[in-house]
Amino acid sequence: MASPPDHSGVVFPPPFLYVIPLGIGLLIHRLHPVAIMPRGVAFPIGLLLVALGLALAAFAIILFLRARTSPIPIKPTTAIVETGPYRFTRNPMYLGLALLYLGVTLWVDTLWPLLFLPLVILIVQRSVIEREERYLEAKFGKEYLDYKARVRRWI
Repeated sequence: MASPPDHSGVVFPPPFLYVIPLGIGLLIHRLHPVAIMPRGVAFPIGLLLVALGLALAAFAIILFLRARTSPIPIKPTTAIVETGPYRFTRNPMYLGLALLYLGVTLWVDTLWPLLFLPLVILIVQRSVIEREERYLEAKFGKEYLDYKARVRRWI
């Protein structure tokens, strides 16, 4: 009998779950622009969120690489990272991508991608995070369950 694969079973690269709806929203904006707030307010807030999102996601990836584990969900996880932003959120990469998504939406000052964001978060939670959590619980047992009890999923 073959042993189960040593990965979460996530088949679609998570960044695309953010990029595709964002791109669709930006295309709709080109056809029918709808601003969210005054440009002078939206642009700096958007720029700040883009920078924060990129920094958070990059820092989280660096911590994975330092722990010698892969940030790619189709590869085996060899460690539970609990330092840096992982002390506050179990998913800083996905939170960073959500901040980046929101930042681009505000930077461009458009409503359309914002309307898709709750669906994006739901899809990421159901099709990625829940699979990853089941995998980590099976692989690390009590160690992961203790971490999960201490740290929130998002923030």
